[in-house]
Amino acid sequence: MLVVHVHVRVRPGHVDGFLAATLANAQASLTEPGVVRFDVIRDEADPTHVVLVEVYRDADAAAAHKETAHYATWRGAVADMMAQPRTSTKFSAEFPTAERWATPPA
Repeated sequence: MLVVHVHVRVRPGHVDGFLAATLANAQASLTEPGVVRFDVIRDEADPTHVVLVEVYRDADAAAAHKETAHYATWRGAVADMMAQPRTSTKFSAEFPTAERWATPPA
């Protein structure tokens, strides 16, 4: 399992638009066979700080995600809404094991 945390700093005044585009991308991402979870969370102390928590079956699934039309649409829609380039950190899931992760809805 590959877990990716993507940190985004959204320009003030663009949070609602960013969230709308990001939620559409997250929902479409859950239809991909290699995507286990796609969470969108927002910092309570700083509403312009949004974190995407993406869980993939493997690195190939993460690469396939970046080839989808909905990812391209999201990337183009939010490019000017970000205050700075997004950053990401990749993690290996130690627990729960792959068998314990919830399966996304069909």
